[in-house]
Amino acid sequence: MPPPDPFAAAPPPARILVRGVNWLGDAVMTTPALQRLRERFPLARITLLAPAKQASLWLHQPCIDAAVSFSPGQSVLKVGRQLRAERFDLALVLPNSPRSALECWLGRIPQRVGYAQYWRNWWLTQPVSFRPEHLEMRKRSVREIRRINRAGERPTEPPPSAHQIHDYLHLAAALGANPAPLPPLLRVTASEIAQAQATLLQALTLRTNVPPDLSLPLLGLNPGAEYGPAKRWPLENFIAAARQISRRLGPCHWLVFGGLQDWRVCHQITQSMGGSAVNLAGRTSLREFMGLLSLCRVLLTNDTGPMHVAAALGTPVVVPFGSTSSALTGPGLPGNPLHHLLAASAACAPCFRRACPIDFRCMTRLGTHRVVEAVLTAASGRR
Repeated sequence: MPPPDPFAAAPPPARILVRGVNWLGDAVMTTPALQRLRERFPLARITLLAPAKQASLWLHQPCIDAAVSFSPGQSVLKVGRQLRAERFDLALVLPNSPRSALECWLGRIPQRVGYAQYWRNWWLTQPVSFRPEHLEMRKRSVREIRRINRAGERPTEPPPSAHQIHDYLHLAAALGANPAPLPPLLRVTASEIAQAQATLLQALTLRTNVPPDLSLPLLGLNPGAEYGPAKRWPLENFIAAARQISRRLGPCHWLVFGGLQDWRVCHQITQSMGGSAVNLAGRTSLREFMGLLSLCRVLLTNDTGPMHVAAALGTPVVVPFGSTSSALTGPGLPGNPLHHLLAASAACAPCFRRACPIDFRCMTRLGTHRVVEAVLTAASGRR
């Protein structure tokens, strides 16, 4: 049962601040809550406070009126002064950190709503208890991993209601918003898509010295993951899968994405694929990346921020999951058949560790055959 509407008998807030989360994938998962917040307060001015690296993500989002950002080195006092000048009536604090609540307290926002957590409840006017279905992503110890594997325990899958999307919706519901889930949603404009096509045409022409045929299928591949190696399907598997897909699908173009730190890995992939692949690692802005993703029939990716961005743009994703749980942080709306979320049989997964302390069985047991079939299915539009 949703909590009572705190504004049923009071004037609704006119100026709302939403303190956004810090990671790209998490930010995408907050968009359903933002959509519900807009439905609840259609006349309010809603401003999102987000890290500077995410600023462009929020362009053309109808659920907010403005986005303001802060830099990595910006002090909590400076952020508080920045908020104070805006004279907000209400703050919805999405992260669970003490700092995010303190920023809103220093901003003198009279109503501050967020999850109840030790060391930050003093700075909230309405601490919200976690849902009964909420599950912590607890990192397993090495001893626990070994014990589980020795015992041959079967992993238990959390229910769809445990997905992190519902945690953000629950916070919005504390303000009277509808807690029913919606798919995460991002938008790119027609001009951004046209610019992405021009960028792609130039990159492929430089790669092959021949103007490419952009009517051929465009497939995306994202082999990196910032959190750590435990989330990365082996590089040789990406290469083998891409080669098999190209043989079975016929002529196509591969767009290999990543940040600057992924350039070498992406270069290895494009070199192995020949002229059909172009290395775009570190060569696109976030908006350019979004435009290119929207052109892809499917994105083969690890569990990382771009996975969520692609799904929110409507691009199907195929994802090998290892140390993390698709039930808790999978892309899109839980259960959406558009996406293929694959996992091997490993009793210790998910362990939520950055690096595997044993033999990486959760990823090495996930062979290329399942991934290839999933990509071909997604690329064909079949369910």
